[in-house]
Amino acid sequence: MSVAHEERAIAVTVPKDKSEVISSFIPADFDVPTGREEEWRFTPLRRMKPLLTALPQNDGATVEIDGDPAVIGVDAAQGPIQPGEWLVPVDVVSALAWAGAADTTLITIPPKTDLENPVTVTITGTSTSYQKLRVTIEHDSSATVVINHQGTGQHAENIEVEVGARSQLKLVVIQDWDRDAVHLGRIHSHVGRDATLTQVVATFGGDLVRLVSTVDYDGPGGSAELLGAFFADAGQHLEHRLFVDHNEPHCRSNVVYKGALQGEHAHTVWIGDVLIRAKAVGTDTYEINRNLVLSDGARADSVPNLEIETGEVSGAGHASATGRFDDEQLFYLQARGIAADDARRMVVRGFFTEVLDQIPDADIRDRLWAAVDDEIGAVGSGVGS
Repeated sequence: MSVAHEERAIAVTVPKDKSEVISSFIPADFDVPTGREEEWRFTPLRRMKPLLTALPQNDGATVEIDGDPAVIGVDAAQGPIQPGEWLVPVDVVSALAWAGAADTTLITIPPKTDLENPVTVTITGTSTSYQKLRVTIEHDSSATVVINHQGTGQHAENIEVEVGARSQLKLVVIQDWDRDAVHLGRIHSHVGRDATLTQVVATFGGDLVRLVSTVDYDGPGGSAELLGAFFADAGQHLEHRLFVDHNEPHCRSNVVYKGALQGEHAHTVWIGDVLIRAKAVGTDTYEINRNLVLSDGARADSVPNLEIETGEVSGAGHASATGRFDDEQLFYLQARGIAADDARRMVVRGFFTEVLDQIPDADIRDRLWAAVDDEIGAVGSGVGS
């Protein structure tokens, strides 16, 4: 470990305001959350209790990678995990996962490479595990990387992403867990000069899923498009937290997350934080969250936050709205001869189109649309209500 990494590993950043958090690679630097903390107040801690302390067994998942070995570099780094270059854990679960992961899955796209087919990483859970992945797309390249989660168990994960200068990365992260799974994850992306990141997060499975997505920049001209779609059934807790750190001038970010809920005690949480630092002149940023409540007993919490330290911005704004299914739209379609189930499907599909149609791979896109249709069918039949 280098001296710089050693110093970073022991450093603890104490928050000065809500835009900053404690960050450290050492689990002992974090207090175990009680649920009274702002960053944990929405999360059902009892359902994730095993992940709050070191797991006795942390290899209960398999990792499979599908990609052109002649083009991409794939490796599983054995032995102790070194501190990341860009991602630093911001909570005890992330720190435990970093310290406890036995291997690191490394995916590297070399410079000046345009990948025609996606690289797919499939993580299949069986019991409990820690996962660490690093995706690096070097300068002047373009690629699509899909990270798919499935199976059962309780899992904590860190995903570190570096997008090189003038490169374009489409990152699709899918949570298609079995109904009893628990997944806590951190995704940090470092976007290079004049580079473009399009990140799509789709969450449909699991008992409890809590994902923290963070972005920062490595030079002017970087762009981050963060899109999300989630559908919570009765009893499910799906939580998505985002922080975009505009730390360089003339960069762009756009956040669009859409969620649907149905059934007793279905709960979704969306927290969107954007910080425009004093040096980040010319920033253009917007974030929006929309939630569609399909039945009684469901709850959606949505909190957008925008902090600006400079008056020289190109644009900055945020919005959030949560509403019930529009029965007038349903009546309008039925009055024109469309069956009730088909009309309901059309309305909900239209709600998610803005996000799911951004997924570049047709097979994955069709699979997620099928998941939406299954959820809509459950609404129409009264399941989960």
